[in-house]
Amino acid sequence: MKTQEDINYHRIADAIKYIQLNFKKQPSLEEIAEKANLSPYHFQRLFSEWAGTSPKRFLQYISIGYAKKCLKENQASLFETAMETGLSGTSRLHDLFVNIEGMTPGEYKNGGANLNVNYSFAETPFGNIIVAATPKGICHLVFIENEQIALAQLISKFPAANFHHQLDRMQQNALFIFQNDWSKLQEIKLHLKGTDFQLKVWETLLKIPMGKLSTYGSIASKLQNPKACRAVGTAIGDNPVAFLIPCHRVIQASGALGGYHWGTERKMVMIGWEAAKTAEQQNLKQ
Repeated sequence: MKTQEDINYHRIADAIKYIQLNFKKQPSLEEIAEKANLSPYHFQRLFSEWAGTSPKRFLQYISIGYAKKCLKENQASLFETAMETGLSGTSRLHDLFVNIEGMTPGEYKNGGANLNVNYSFAETPFGNIIVAATPKGICHLVFIENEQIALAQLISKFPAANFHHQLDRMQQNALFIFQNDWSKLQEIKLHLKGTDFQLKVWETLLKIPMGKLSTYGSIASKLQNPKACRAVGTAIGDNPVAFLIPCHRVIQASGALGGYHWGTERKMVMIGWEAAKTAEQQNLKQ
């Protein structure tokens, strides 16, 4: 039986999908609320709680037209593009630093032998997650539907490691990114298992500022291998740390959102949430 939280999640996900398919018609609050089987008042409140912004503004944030214009303006931010509608300016998150440390060849080869891995489950604005960390940093963060299956998948990545169901400081620091108060954000360290090429792709993704978008081709060019778009796409799809490594900020050259390992609807929500967050930070500075 689905919990009320699950029902709400799917309601908002369906609403996001409806907005994407009908953004050219600029659907009203009443129309979208009707699709969610809620009154406009309750839908507005639920959507704002879940997505961090109102349905009206979210419609502006995720417009494919904005995405296309962002690309044409050399990765201009969503809010720079949205200036025509009277939205506020853009800001960058200066106090968040994410550093990647690749696992040693021994750790990579022997399935994490002698590694101690703490893991826990948490709720985020984008759905439930499992997050895991070694003493060196976050090694795993993915969106989940079932905790037992998620744990089995984590163990399969590091079959020789020692696992502990425990929330540690590494995980807590990473989870602050999902909260409204960013004043507690500190340096976030990642301890990842990947090939040299994968690590380079993930490091490149970290350089895409919040509120901006890039393309697979642009990532490949920055790696000085412009013909490696397909390989870049595969590496992005293998990202083991959702959201912290922002693969959701990579879209197709046409301006279409493209695929996402954890669902296109969730990708749209993330882009809109980040747009709202950068606007909020900008307003606080003014």
